[in-house]
Amino acid sequence: MNINMQVNQTPAPGKDADVIIVGGGPVGMGLAIELGQRGIRCIVVERYAKPQPIPKGQNLTQRTMEHFHAWGAEKQLRAARTIPPEYGIGGLTAYNTLLGSYSYDWLQRDLVKPYYFTANERLPQYATEAVLRDRAAELPSVETFYGWNFDTLEQDDGGVSVTVSEKNGSDRKMLRASYVVGCDGARSGVRQQAGITQTKTDHDRLMVLLVFRSQGLHKLLERFPGKSYYNVLQPELKGYWKFFGRVDLGNTWFFHAPVPPGTTADNFDFQAYLEDAVGAPFDVEFEHIGFWDLRFMLADSYRSGRVFIAGDAAHSHPPYGGYGVNSGLEDARNLGWKLAAVLKGWGSETLLDSYDQERRPVFRSTIDDFIAKSIETDHQFLDSFDPEKDRSAFETAWSQRASGAAGEVHAFEPNYEGSPIVRSAQTSAVGNCSAKGSHIFTARAGHHLAPAALGDGRNIFEHLGQGYTLLAADTPAQTLETFRYMADIKQLPLTIVETTKTDEFARYESDLILIRPDAFVAWTNSEKFLSNEDVENLLQVVA
Repeated sequence: MNINMQVNQTPAPGKDADVIIVGGGPVGMGLAIELGQRGIRCIVVERYAKPQPIPKGQNLTQRTMEHFHAWGAEKQLRAARTIPPEYGIGGLTAYNTLLGSYSYDWLQRDLVKPYYFTANERLPQYATEAVLRDRAAELPSVETFYGWNFDTLEQDDGGVSVTVSEKNGSDRKMLRASYVVGCDGARSGVRQQAGITQTKTDHDRLMVLLVFRSQGLHKLLERFPGKSYYNVLQPELKGYWKFFGRVDLGNTWFFHAPVPPGTTADNFDFQAYLEDAVGAPFDVEFEHIGFWDLRFMLADSYRSGRVFIAGDAAHSHPPYGGYGVNSGLEDARNLGWKLAAVLKGWGSETLLDSYDQERRPVFRSTIDDFIAKSIETDHQFLDSFDPEKDRSAFETAWSQRASGAAGEVHAFEPNYEGSPIVRSAQTSAVGNCSAKGSHIFTARAGHHLAPAALGDGRNIFEHLGQGYTLLAADTPAQTLETFRYMADIKQLPLTIVETTKTDEFARYESDLILIRPDAFVAWTNSEKFLSNEDVENLLQVVA
């Protein structure tokens, strides 16, 4: 993918930047890079001077790694991995204890690798943040305020004014930009001050997060080579997990699980709780004991005028399945190119509105169809089957769960079918965007584009431009010229990639594919000749 930075733009008179991003975690920094590579001036306000060493958000999907490739940071991220590359990053599910009789491989994301350009990765969020900070520092159009608090915002027809203050000092500043994006977490001050309400589903569980050192646990789990995270199902937890994850290989771990209401760092035997989940005693040296409330939250809108929210500010949930940071980074990729399009003059308000229309239903589906459903499914299983009462029935049901563990991954395929900015031959009502889908190579409007080797031997992902990309196989010059002409009239950036119909291209089942800047398909067609009117109408929809 072309990641060369475009010429910097000067913000409008009276503005310090085009976009102010509040929150410099992975989502905020990813958004800054997405904008910065497009020459959009942005300021990131982040309260912590350095990334906080709490290991969360570790599992990065293949799709997320496509973002890092597009942001020019894939190699750096893989180099920052805290577990050796030769060691696997798969997961395991166990019944009652990790060392018990029943377990199976879980969340085998490598099975969907053929449908993505990059492989998945695993490393602590603070390491991911460090890589993103370094990449952002290379972009002159990105300015950072590390160690500064967000205080207030006020928006009007011309822009948004934000006040910030030094976290450990007395300095205060007033900043102004055309847009503000809150990437400031589940307790987002930006969301609150913008008046964006949220819908919460409280699962009434207090959760503990433990970070600890233990070489003994590593030795105990050597029987599961290549595994980096483990979840334990125990009947008394009613479908909620005891979850272990490696921070590095052989020494540092994190753990989260429900604990009784009123639990504190001083009134609970956490070592016994860990050993109960593992099924054996082992050495433990605690580095961190923290608590959080397990609940689902979804903002009722991702936009209020010139203010947007992304990541945990827009949606939060229990850390089950690694959906959180990956969903937030997809928010950043989706919103970034749309803001840039509007600021550069070729995008419409409809394009900005599509951020909410695409991303919010997808996360609603993620909650309902995957995370909450998983908790309920596990609860039903634990209520229905017990090896102490009926071993044969339990083992049959456990075997069925094991065989279905991989299949569930194939169902998680966020897509924007029905989005107002995609054009499909199969008419769908706006609002059908969903996390449920299927992984196939066919190019489908509203779905992620699968990789394919083209006639020159390179992958399509190595050809994608910063704007739209038209992938054309054996297409008449007249049709291509029509696209160039109409895109030029609309000032819409368009890269045309011509290719012969290779075997891999043929799997797309279309000769013409219009690809969005975020590598989702906007439109497909197999007709050889298109009129100016046809192309004009198409470009009107997608931008």
